[in-house]
Amino acid sequence: MRPATEEGLAELVREARAPLRIVGGGTRSIGHASGERIETGGLSGIRLYEPGALTLVAGAGTVLAEVEEVLGREGQRLPFEVPDLRGLLGREGSSTLGGVVAANASGPRRIQAGACRDSLIGVRFVDGTGTVIRNGGRVMKNVTGYDLVKLMAGSHGTLGVLTEVAFKLLPVPEAETTLALAGLSAGQAVAAMSAALGSPFEVSGAAHWPGRGTFLRIEGFAASVEYRAGRLSALLSDFAAVERVESPWPAIRDVMPFHGRDGDVWRLSVKPSDAPGLAARIGGELLFDWGGGLIWALVEPGTDLRARVAPFAGHATRLRGSDTRIPAFQPEPPPLAAIAAGLRAKFDPRGLFNPGLMA
Repeated sequence: MRPATEEGLAELVREARAPLRIVGGGTRSIGHASGERIETGGLSGIRLYEPGALTLVAGAGTVLAEVEEVLGREGQRLPFEVPDLRGLLGREGSSTLGGVVAANASGPRRIQAGACRDSLIGVRFVDGTGTVIRNGGRVMKNVTGYDLVKLMAGSHGTLGVLTEVAFKLLPVPEAETTLALAGLSAGQAVAAMSAALGSPFEVSGAAHWPGRGTFLRIEGFAASVEYRAGRLSALLSDFAAVERVESPWPAIRDVMPFHGRDGDVWRLSVKPSDAPGLAARIGGELLFDWGGGLIWALVEPGTDLRARVAPFAGHATRLRGSDTRIPAFQPEPPPLAAIAAGLRAKFDPRGLFNPGLMA
C-alpha cells in the first residue's frame, strides 16, 4: 500500500484489521517488524523552504538526496550529517526524510550540532486510531505543549506514521580541515579526543579508526579554521605528531570499513571514558565515533555482544546479524519498558504499527 495523501493514509489505518509494517525507502530499517507493508513514498515533496529563515518542511516520503540537492544550491544543509547505511546493511533504494527521523539517524557532527531530533522542529503523523496529529511548527520559536516532535524521532515507526517533518538548517561552512594522529591505542585516542572536545576550538568531528588514525574536524570561516587548527595541533602534540589529511568523514559516517564484510554489526552508545575497556572485551574490528561515545563493532556471526560485554552502562543495538533470536534493540529496564508500553498503548491502542520490532 502506498497512500498518496495524508487523509488516504489515515483512512487506511482506520480500516486496518491486521498489523502494518511501515517502510520509507527501506534503507535503514532494522529488527523484525511484521505486518502488511505500507510505504510512505507517496507522501513526498518539499512543502516550504525558506533559506533566509533556515527552515525546511517536507513530506515524510521525500527522498533525502533531493532535499540535500536543493539545500546545497543555497549553501545550506541538515545539521546532523545523515549517515547512509545502504552499504553497511546491503540495501538498495533511496533514503527518505521520514526514515531519517524514525531512526534518529545522526552522523559524526552530532557531537557539535546535536542529533536529528535536535534539528527537528515539527511533525505531522497518523496515530493508530487513524487520527492526524500535528506537533511543533514551521519556525524555531514555537511552544505547543507536549514535545511529540522529540518522541517521534527514534521511535522506528512504533507510535505513528510520519507524514510531514520540519527542520531547522545550518549554512555550509566556508572551510573545513581534518587533523590526524597516528598510532594511538583506544585509550590514548579517547584521551586525545576528549582533550580536543574539551578545548575552545569547536571540534565538529572526533573519531578513531584503528589502523588508520585518530581524526578531528574543524569547520567554519577560513581564517578561524586556520587559527583553531594550529592551536589544536599544539594542544595535541603530546599525544602524537599531528598532520592534516584528506577528509575521512564520509567513510566514518557510513561505517565503510565494514561494507561487504562477513559478520554481525553492532552499535554501542556508551560513556567515552568506558570505551577503551569495552573495546578490549568486544574483540572483533572496531570504529569509534562521537569522541568514543559511539562504538561500531564487526564481530563473528551469531555473537550476542550484549552478553559478551555485560554489564555496561549504555545500550547496544544489532544492526546486522544472522541470529534472529538476538533482539536488535537493547531490552529496556522495567520502569522504562512500562513507560514505553504506555506510550504505545496511547498512540497505537490496537498494536498495528511494526509489531515485534522491539522484541
